[in-house]
Amino acid sequence: MALAWPVLVFVLHDRLGSWPLLAIGALLLAWRMPQARYLATLAAALLLALGGLGHAELGMRAYPVAVSIVMLAVFLSSLWRGMPIVERLARLHDPDLPPAGIRYTRRVTWAWCGFFVFNGTIACWTALYADLATWTLYNGVISYALIAMMFAGEWLLRHRLRRSLS
Repeated sequence: MALAWPVLVFVLHDRLGSWPLLAIGALLLAWRMPQARYLATLAAALLLALGGLGHAELGMRAYPVAVSIVMLAVFLSSLWRGMPIVERLARLHDPDLPPAGIRYTRRVTWAWCGFFVFNGTIACWTALYADLATWTLYNGVISYALIAMMFAGEWLLRHRLRRSLS
């Protein structure tokens, strides 16, 4: 449901209106991000506050912005506290990650931070200025394609670097 959220909003908005979708989106945000429960709950409360101030549609549309902000905070904080997220994932496959691998995973974590800033900025623009169809197209299709391209590009780069080090 979280992945299809923008499409569901597009399909259901005329039938349900902004408030019910805002409430569902806020609950979904708080529920789907257990690794950042406090931040996700705070973001959900802020979306609901927008609705309470008379901007329910903006609160509903800001859901993808909130997700990008929470993910940015999670990835960015991992660079200063403990092990960066990408390193944690890499160690699942290779527990004895060499120093070059640790440096690489740190750079990839920074790259994801940049992605979340980029994605969140465009999602914010679509929430503020685009019609619902354009908002849905970016947040329900294009952003996921960009995420897939980011994963694929990193995978190709990682395998290319491994071959060059072998």
